[in-house]
Parts: sequence; structure tokens; C-alpha cells
Amino acid sequence: MVVRNILAQHAEDAAFLWLQRDTVVRAPHYDLNDLAGHDSRLEAHIDGLRVASEFGWTLALEQAQGYQGSGELFAAAVLALEQRDEVKVDAVLAVAEANPEAERGFISALGWVGRSALKGTGLTLLNGGSPFLRRLGIAACAVQRVDPGEALDRAVDDEDPALRARALRAAGQLGRADLLPALLQHLDDPDGLCACRASWSAVRLGDRGAALERLTLLAITDQPFQAEAADLVLRVTAPEEARKLIATQEGNPARRRTLIQAVGAGGDPHFVPWLIEQMAAPELARPAGEAFSMISGLDLADEDLEGEWPESFEAGPTENPEDEAVALDPDEDLPWPAPDLIETWWGENRGSFESGNRHLVGAPIVPEHCAEVLRTGYQRQRQAAALELALMDPDTLLFETRAPGFRQKKWLGLKG
Repeated sequence: MVVRNILAQHAEDAAFLWLQRDTVVRAPHYDLNDLAGHDSRLEAHIDGLRVASEFGWTLALEQAQGYQGSGELFAAAVLALEQRDEVKVDAVLAVAEANPEAERGFISALGWVGRSALKGTGLTLLNGGSPFLRRLGIAACAVQRVDPGEALDRAVDDEDPALRARALRAAGQLGRADLLPALLQHLDDPDGLCACRASWSAVRLGDRGAALERLTLLAITDQPFQAEAADLVLRVTAPEEARKLIATQEGNPARRRTLIQAVGAGGDPHFVPWLIEQMAAPELARPAGEAFSMISGLDLADEDLEGEWPESFEAGPTENPEDEAVALDPDEDLPWPAPDLIETWWGENRGSFESGNRHLVGAPIVPEHCAEVLRTGYQRQRQAAALELALMDPDTLLFETRAPGFRQKKWLGLKG
């Protein structure tokens, strides 16, 4: 009973830490060292289940089947994949297929384990008899940044839209420029997600014609992937054209937040005064501050450029039981900017930033600087640097900033 209680605690803590990690990999205040530290704690709880052998596996599976959460499924899937046990893998696959919301935990496990753990399993998934299995096979290759070859060629034209969308995305992540003609065929895919994925990957792989036109249309259309489309469009559009595009959208208050984030991605110092103006609106102040930091490289907290939370402003759930707004504050981890102080700083330093010359975290976007941001930046900055590097060389892999921190450090030649 004592051992079971201990193992149950390991399983529960592993699931909880995975849920935290799901936020950490996109957090604006976590760098690679922070991610590696978090992942070490998560790995310690997985290891607690490993050393208990069959008992640990049985308990992890029970938790996954009982709660059917992504975190619980992640822990069980890691154990099953590492043991390369077909029966155990089938057991966690059954949970993932029955509960699509938990599927992300299984995909995360595919990226967590070493590549050797996927020998056999990955091929079995790629050749699976159902679109569900083949989609997980493509996902496994994508998160491990391994080219599945002909399996990807087939999947981009598969009849199943979910599989097709995952394959179209993987083509861009894996630098499969040879698939560009196939991607262009899906720009008007009847499935909206497929059209978006095809457009994104085609632009990432170098198309600046039809794919960029399609992605630009998605960037100015109210749909679930608008922000993702706008982010890439502003990275590849010439400064003058980008300014015209932003001007057409500036009058739409509903798109102001997406526009602010896209301006940060674009990196043109020309827009810094406009970003400072946006900081006057409480609901836009923090994303505008982050966009300013993305261009200038300033850490608002470290540079004493933080302001005070407005007394009348509320974000996220309130304590009022009648309040129907239950969504979490998306800017919870961002500092509150002080517009007056930032404007003063910009007036003194704007000469160091050439208008029209794109910047990322305080410097022009060149390979050496992007590589340094990958090593030292915060997660969102690192994701931007990885994408910029991939845009410079369409045939290269898109660096996976969500991989286990300890593995990323190895890839980057860092200690620890």
C-alpha cells in the first residue's frame, strides 16, 4: 500500500508537471534553462514509475484510463514506448483514440522519448490501417524532426482531412521543399485547416506568390488561425508592403491584438511609436509591451520599465459567481509596461534601430544573432528565432523549441 501510494504520487505529479509544461513551452518568461529545470523534475517522476517496472506501468495506465487526461496519458505513453511493448502501446493508443483531447499527451510522449524507443513503433504507426494511426506516425516524425519519406508524400494527399492537415504542416517543419508543388495544390483545400497548413508550409518553404497571397488573406480574416498566419506574413513581407497591410487593418478594433503581435513578429522599428500608443489601452498594454521587447530586446522588468496594474482593469476569471467570463488571462505572465518611461527610452535610443530593417530581440535578423537567441532567449523569442532561421534556409529543419530542455541543450552544444 505504501509503495502504491508513492507511485500514485509520481503519476499524479508527472501529469501535473506535464500540464504545466504545456504552458511553459510557450511562456514569455521561461528560457531554456528554466525549461530544462522543469523537464528534469518531470523526468524524475517518470523515472519513479520506471524503476517500479510492471507495477509502475500498471498504475500509470490505470491513471490514464481513469482520468483520460493528456498529462496522465503522457506518463503511460512514455513507459509503453520506452519498453517497445506492442500490447502496452496499443493500450495507450486506445485511450488516445477514445479521447481526442488526451491525444496531445501521446504526441508529446512521442517527442519526449529518444529516437531509439520509436524504432518499429514509428513504422507501425506510419503504415497503420487507420488515418488515426498514420496521423500519429506523421506526428512522431515531425516532433522528432525525422523525415518519414514516402509516407509523408502519400499523407499530404490523403482523403482524411486530419491526417492531411498534419502532413501538410510536417512538410514545412521538416524542410521538405520537394513537396512545394503538392502544397500549392492544397491552397484552396475544402478543409479550412488543411488550406491554412498548406499555405503556412508553402511560405515557410519559400513560396512568395500564391501561397503568400492565400496566407495574407487568412491573416486578415477572422478565423481560428488568423494570428498564426499574420505572424508568418509579417516576417516575409517587404517593409513597405507590410506597412500598407497593417494600415488596412488598423481601423478594426477586433483585430488590434493580433495586429500588435504581428507587428512584433515583423520586427520593424518603424512601428515602435505606434506600439507605445497601444500601451495606453489596458487590454492591449501587455501584448504591446511584449511586441516592443521582441523588437528592442529590452526586458521591461529588468530595465525598470514596468508600470502599475490599472485599478479598474480586470483580466481573466473574477470572484463574481455571476460573471460568465471564465477564460484565463492570456497575458498573465507579461509585465505591465510604463508607456512614458518606454517613450523616453525610445527617444534616447531610436538611433540604434534602423527603420525598415527587421529586428529580433534588439538586433538585426541574421543567422548568428538568431542562434544566440535560441540559446539565451525566452521561449516565445526562441520560437521566433527558430522560424527566422528556417525561413533563411527552406531546406533545413525547423528547430523544435518544445523538445525536452536537456535534449535541446545537447543539440545547441550547451552544458547542463
